Amino acid sequence: MAPRLTNLRFAGAAPSAADVDAERDRRTAFGFTFEGVFYQTRAEDRENIAGAKSAATDAIAQDAQPGDYSWRQLLDPNGPEVFAWIAADNSIHPMDAQTVVRFGYAAMAHKEAHIFAARAIKDLPVIPEDYATNPAYWP
Repeated sequence: MAPRLTNLRFAGAAPSAADVDAERDRRTAFGFTFEGVFYQTRAEDRENIAGAKSAATDAIAQDAQPGDYSWRQLLDPNGPEVFAWIAADNSIHPMDAQTVVRFGYAAMAHKEAHIFAARAIKDLPVIPEDYATNPAYWP
């Protein structure tokens, strides 16, 4: 198992802003729960989610209806009959365009919450030694 980035600083050294940023990035990439399902949010996952949200927004503009899982065919006639997303546990979850838009905003909120949490930690007079392990500092 690879060491966590936060464990790489020298023993006895005070935590730095870079340490907090590394923990922020680790937590952002860990994933989030949307509608009761846990999804991955590595950088490539967030890029894919943003692209799907953009496509879903386009499909809604072309009258994609709630409950219509074939909405991608509005944009590409060869698109899948059922649009679905694969969760972290490899389960498959069909999503209509409206759900994909909410999913995209949830992913954005997940990242944003960690950015602001890290900013608050770095704004403290001294970064606490337990900044990475104390859940009170993180969403």
